[in-house]
Amino acid sequence: MTVLWINLIIVFIFAFLSRYFSTNVVLNGSGSLVKMQPNKFLALLSIVPFILVSGLRNNIGDTPFYKHTYTINEFTWEYIKHQDDIGFGILQMILKKYSNDPQILILTTALFTNLLIILVFYKYSKIVELSIYVYITGGLFLVTMNGIRQCLAAAIIFSATKFLVEGNMVKYILVIVFASLFHQSALILIPVYFLVRYKPWTKSTLVLLFSAVVIVFGFNYFSTILFSVIEDSQYSVYSDFNEGGANVIRVFVFAIPLVLAFFGREKLRVIFPESDVFVNMALVGLSFMIISTENWIFARFNIYFELYQLVLVSWIIHLFKERGQKFVYYTMLVCYLAYYYYESVINLNIKYSSNYFG
Repeated sequence: MTVLWINLIIVFIFAFLSRYFSTNVVLNGSGSLVKMQPNKFLALLSIVPFILVSGLRNNIGDTPFYKHTYTINEFTWEYIKHQDDIGFGILQMILKKYSNDPQILILTTALFTNLLIILVFYKYSKIVELSIYVYITGGLFLVTMNGIRQCLAAAIIFSATKFLVEGNMVKYILVIVFASLFHQSALILIPVYFLVRYKPWTKSTLVLLFSAVVIVFGFNYFSTILFSVIEDSQYSVYSDFNEGGANVIRVFVFAIPLVLAFFGREKLRVIFPESDVFVNMALVGLSFMIISTENWIFARFNIYFELYQLVLVSWIIHLFKERGQKFVYYTMLVCYLAYYYYESVINLNIKYSSNYFG
């Protein structure tokens, strides 16, 4: 964990400094529309450690499996066309023309995944270092080193947030289709697009969360139907997973920012006009988190939605009165740090290994 702790400190400092040394820029040639522009050099420095720490690892999750697969296979067109996620096969075919070292695959996926995610944070987050901090301490950065293909697909879709916010359906769906070449589960974002375009905290929100609770209580019946639907797909193996549900504490941690967003919903719309989309995406993610308490595999779907919650977290502080904002800021830092220690050290006992770091 030493490398991961050092990474947390370094990226937080650089992200904080990028905001501290930011400049105000005028939008659309109007003197009334001003946006804070983070220091680009310091922003870049905050991304580099993510790429190096993630890209130079040799363990965590299914990393050894991907390295082994890259080493033993010849990625010809004949081989790729029989794969479910052909985009990932093409990526490996291209990389193998340059090197047989599987570390190039890990480094490349780490580069694209983290670069796309952090750039969106810099575009939409109010307090960017807080989004980055929670990206690590909330556990998602660790997840990107486990579900490589799915996290790459999620990062690609997250980079198209602009199209989602603007309601550009065609471009957004095209990006989803492209992302599905790396992980077919990305296609779930197509129907979700129509759901999150509506105003949050309405009856549809209650229906969504109530449905998740109902599924939990009737999970045996629900899982039987679901797994019968996917029995002929690449995800049929999930029906054999019986390793319990996700940690309830994780669901609680995920829900708190949404509870605060609900109580400050009117102010949130004023200071962050695009917030409706981010709130709705986080609400969909919460529903999957609730269901995952019965079977942790459903938490994998939350990868696509948790990224939006990380942006939302950075705006929560400004829902409080100005005199209390510093207290809330430091409280969040301490609480998420405690959760990170509990989840990574006590619960999962994460051991980071690399041939490039001591």
